[in-house]
Amino acid sequence: MNLKMIKINKIRTKVLVFLISFLFVGVSLYGLNEADAQQTRDDSKVAPSPTVTPIIAEDDEILEIDSEVVNVLFTAQDKKNRLLTDLKIGDVRIIEDGVAQELTTFSRKVDLPLSLTILIDTSRSQERTLPEEKEAARAFVESVVRPVKDEVAVVTFTGETTLEQGMTSNISRIRRAIDRVQYIPPAGTIGAGIVLGTPPISGGNQEIAASTAIWDAVWVTSNEILGPAPEGTRRAMILLSDGVDTFSQKKLKEAIQEAIKAETVIYSIGIGDNYYQGVDRGALNKVSQNTGGRAFFPRDEAQLREAFRQIQEEMRSQYLIAYEPSNQAKDGTYRKIEVQLTNKELTRDKIKITHREGYFAKNKVNE
Repeated sequence: MNLKMIKINKIRTKVLVFLISFLFVGVSLYGLNEADAQQTRDDSKVAPSPTVTPIIAEDDEILEIDSEVVNVLFTAQDKKNRLLTDLKIGDVRIIEDGVAQELTTFSRKVDLPLSLTILIDTSRSQERTLPEEKEAARAFVESVVRPVKDEVAVVTFTGETTLEQGMTSNISRIRRAIDRVQYIPPAGTIGAGIVLGTPPISGGNQEIAASTAIWDAVWVTSNEILGPAPEGTRRAMILLSDGVDTFSQKKLKEAIQEAIKAETVIYSIGIGDNYYQGVDRGALNKVSQNTGGRAFFPRDEAQLREAFRQIQEEMRSQYLIAYEPSNQAKDGTYRKIEVQLTNKELTRDKIKITHREGYFAKNKVNE
C-alpha cells in the first residue's frame, strides 16, 4: 500500500470516529431531554416542594446561647494600704449570691482605656476650698490621662448639674474646663454665707443656686455620661464634695444603683467648709464602697494632693476578673458579688480586697 492510500485510510478512520461520537452525543442528549420531560410530567402530578434558602432558621437563633459575662475590677491592699501587684488566679475566688463561680479571665489591668468624669461641687460650702480642688484636679489630669487612649469629662453641680466639658482626650480642653469652674454666689450674697440686704425673689433659680443636689449629679453623670462610654473601658468618677445633700430628687440608693448599672467606680474626696455642716463621711463612704472605690477626707492641700495620687495609683494597680454567672436568667435583678481570698497566707496578712458589691443582670425586655 502506497503512502497516498495510507493517508486516505487515516482520513476515512477519523471521519468514521467523528460520526460515531456525534451519534453517541445525540442519543445522550435525547435521553436527557426525555428524562427532563418525564420529570416535568411527573412533577405536574404533585404539589411543588418549598424552595430551600440558605439562611439561619428562627429556631436555630433561639437555641444560640447569649451568655452574660460579668467583669469585676478590684484592688488588693495590705494593712499599710500598700497595693499588691503580684496576685495570681489561685489567690482569689468570686461568689455570686452565695454561689462560687468559675473564672474565665484573671489579669492585672493597667492599660485599659479610661473614661473618667471629675464631678465638682460648686455650692456655697465649697467657696473657700475650690481653688485647691481645681489645682489638684489639674495636676491629676496631667499625670494620669493618656492622649488618644483616655477621655475625661468635667461636670459641676449646685442644685442643678452642668456639663462643663464632654468626654475628650484633649488635655488642653480639660484644663480649660477646670479653670472655668467657679463658685457663683446667689444674688445678695457677698461671701462666707453673708447676705447683703434682701436677696431678690427670683423663683426657682435662686433656690437652685443656693442648694446642693449631689445624688442627682451622680445619677445623671452615671446615666448620661459614663453609661454610654465605649465597652472595655474603665469607668470612674471622682466626686469632690462635702457629701451634704440638700436638694436632690434622687436618693443616695438610686445614685449608687445607677453607678453600678454604668459599671462606674466612684472615688469620693470629702472636702468642705466647716463653717457650714462639715463633711458627711457616712454618705461618701457608702457611695464609694458600694461601687468599688474609696473615700478620702483630706484636711489640707497636701492631703488633697495625696488623695489624688492614691487614686492614680489604684487605677494603675487593678485586677480584672470575669466569669459567666451560673444564673443566666435575664431578669434585671440585683446580684450580690464578693471577691474572696483563697490564699491562706494572704488571709493571715489581712489583705483587703476592694471591688463593687454587685451588679444588675441584663433585662430581656430591654434587649
